[in-house]
Amino acid sequence: MLYELRIYHCITGRLPDLLNRFDTITLKLWEKHGIRQAGFWTTEIGPNANDLYYLLQWESLAEREERWTAFATDPEWLEAKARTEKNGQILESLSNTILKPTAFSAVQ
Repeated sequence: MLYELRIYHCITGRLPDLLNRFDTITLKLWEKHGIRQAGFWTTEIGPNANDLYYLLQWESLAEREERWTAFATDPEWLEAKARTEKNGQILESLSNTILKPTAFSAVQ
């Protein structure tokens, strides 16, 4: 099992818009494409109050490539993304890292 840590750095004031998009649009589309989330987090205490952290769970890099590409090119997603950004861009930047659990990790 692999995990993908994605960190979305929002433009100041746009985190609520991003959270709403995930809650009302993105997660339904992920379900359609078989994308499994392992958790979402925002910062309670710390310097990154405009960031959203989340983990995706993959069986393999090949699965990730197939499912993420299908999602990213889905016309429904492209329309929703454009609609939710009509008042301006939500993300300042993003980063992602593919993580492999160690043999002694509680999460495999």
